Amino acid sequence: MSEGKHGHMLPMGLFGVIAAIGLMVFVPRLHAISRVMVWFAGFHVLGAAVLGASVYVLGGNRLARTLRRARHDEYQFGWEPAWMLGPWIAASTLLGCAIVLEIAVPRIWGLALLATLQAAGFFAGGLIARTTASYDSAVLPMVDLRLGEESVVLDAGCGSGRTVLALNRAFPQARIVALDRFDSGYIEGGGRDLLERNLELAGIRQRVEIRKGDITHVPFEDGDFDAVVSAHAMDHLGDATMPGLREVRRVLKPDGHFLLAVWIPGWTMFAVASVLSFHLAGKKKWRTRVCEAGFKIADEGMFNGYYFLVLGRTEPLD
Repeated sequence: MSEGKHGHMLPMGLFGVIAAIGLMVFVPRLHAISRVMVWFAGFHVLGAAVLGASVYVLGGNRLARTLRRARHDEYQFGWEPAWMLGPWIAASTLLGCAIVLEIAVPRIWGLALLATLQAAGFFAGGLIARTTASYDSAVLPMVDLRLGEESVVLDAGCGSGRTVLALNRAFPQARIVALDRFDSGYIEGGGRDLLERNLELAGIRQRVEIRKGDITHVPFEDGDFDAVVSAHAMDHLGDATMPGLREVRRVLKPDGHFLLAVWIPGWTMFAVASVLSFHLAGKKKWRTRVCEAGFKIADEGMFNGYYFLVLGRTEPLD
């Protein structure tokens, strides 16, 4: 997958440490807090929890990785702790701020209410983030990809293999090619080792070909694939999105289908990333992009909070 590094770990960890120090040191000194033992002790506990999560994000996760590797009976997708714990760190910090505002400055209760609502949103975002790390969430929408027993499907931007496993569930006879650069900054180790492990655990390693390559320069010939699936990869490409879409069109057979799944602004993504979700392209933008890249839309919809399109090639091939 062609994408920039996701440098979430350091800024999220440092933010959490700073917030924890504030909750443990500064807030308990406030007169309105210090005079009530439950608040005085509570903010120390809350700050300690935020500090522990932040230290984990900054590097304590390495020990957890070692412990997790000892378990050979579960799938692992390697989401880094900044992605998994970040929303909960933000939720805890905002909740602490809301309590302080309500106790110390009750006249601005509206701001405290907004902070509480945003904290609840981030808590929900943390639940959503953890759900994506589960094998149970490795599913695809029920759409027609026209795959038979001899079909070959490309997973463009496979990461650690969630979509590969979903394809195996839906089309157990199809042959799958898993393509990625394996350098993603938000998946442990880029995903290659985890992909190998997950395929072995699923018993499909011999049926999946792993190729290292870039979505914008797919290392295959024109029309090599009966279908292409790309889930949560194209929305990471930035300025390279159009070259990536055109490359998928090139390697797709004339009668093949392309299932594209992307994050778009909405309640689900807002819960995870708050205002940052507004920078994502919306449905209208994606419709324009795929049409400009030479696709026609056969189907579209929402599934588990993300937007999907089923696309066919227009002719002639540019």
